Amino acid sequence: MDGLRARAAAMAEELTDCRRDLHRNPELGFEVHRTAGLVTERLRALGAEVRTGVGRTGVVGILRAERATGPAVLLRADMDALPVQEVGGRPYGSQVPGRMHACGHDGHTAMLLGAAQLLASDRSRLLRDVVLLFQPAEEGGGGALAMIQDGALDVVPVGQAYALHLWGHLPAGTARVRVGPIMAAQDEFTGRFRGRAGHGALPHQALDPIVAAAHALTALQTVVSRSVDPVEPAVVTVGSFHAGSAPNVIPDEAVFEGTLRSFSEPVRETLRRRVRGVLEGTAAAHGCRAEMELRPGYPAVVNAAEAVARVREAGAVVFGPEGILDTPPLAAAEDFAYFAQRVPSAFVLVGAANVARGITAPNHASDFDLDESVLPLGAELLARLALTP
Repeated sequence: MDGLRARAAAMAEELTDCRRDLHRNPELGFEVHRTAGLVTERLRALGAEVRTGVGRTGVVGILRAERATGPAVLLRADMDALPVQEVGGRPYGSQVPGRMHACGHDGHTAMLLGAAQLLASDRSRLLRDVVLLFQPAEEGGGGALAMIQDGALDVVPVGQAYALHLWGHLPAGTARVRVGPIMAAQDEFTGRFRGRAGHGALPHQALDPIVAAAHALTALQTVVSRSVDPVEPAVVTVGSFHAGSAPNVIPDEAVFEGTLRSFSEPVRETLRRRVRGVLEGTAAAHGCRAEMELRPGYPAVVNAAEAVARVREAGAVVFGPEGILDTPPLAAAEDFAYFAQRVPSAFVLVGAANVARGITAPNHASDFDLDESVLPLGAELLARLALTP
């Protein structure tokens, strides 16, 4: 595989051009028609078997091994952008107002297309079929589950799955991985407190939902500290609170919204149960009623030991032994979790920051950017993972 590094490096300009084209033309959710069309065209040009419309707008390419010795390896990239207005002044900036590739998915797509090109030109060395999966709607739409339900894992038997994620907090030229949970399960909730409206000067004639909701918000801070094992990470955050419209009127309703993050199903269920109990109990103590709407999100991404071992082996070649490091779990969420629930998988963080060039913004920020020198490294890593026995 010694020639793989040189071939990947020679693709640097091509990968940068691809990433910038995608960056100029961001698409949201399942509406990634242009991006999927570009992916389809390039995969077919490489001689891959291609299936389109998987999970609505997903694309699956298959490179067949001449003599497969085991189940296929799946490599996944997400294609969708975010509803974020990009900062101005970039020659390759988004041309669509209010939309931006603020999470690196343009880079993910370019890297997987690069890996596909590397593998297609060296198909005689494939020991397993390779599934090249380009997914829509990672940013909240659950595109991974939609593709799975549409048969993405059934085209050929899949033995392992891998995904890279460019990360704005990590320096370019490094990667991070860990065995076990690496990204959190995510749920959202709405607490709706109903009381009885009244005049602000006559509070005894009303049932104040603002006071009840405020006490509940404070009490929620005890859910993690008093209901979750101290060695288990968990988060309860309220990010929105709305009530009333005048300073001298007690409204009949107060509403807040929050997010729950956890890394195991028992803790996830504890958070759901205790948050509901706090809302309903606190409301009752103040003579009000509380209704909780739970919106289940993605499960935790749990990396398998055998898949991580392959990442460490391949990553040591790409980044050097000192460049492939452990990472603590992150409370962000990712729908690659659905693949990891079904086959042994590894989700890998690849550094995209470059302090000297001023590329330091975090993912989802309006000034997020990539050190594009990482694109050939990501393509090489994906290709090596597919070529690893």
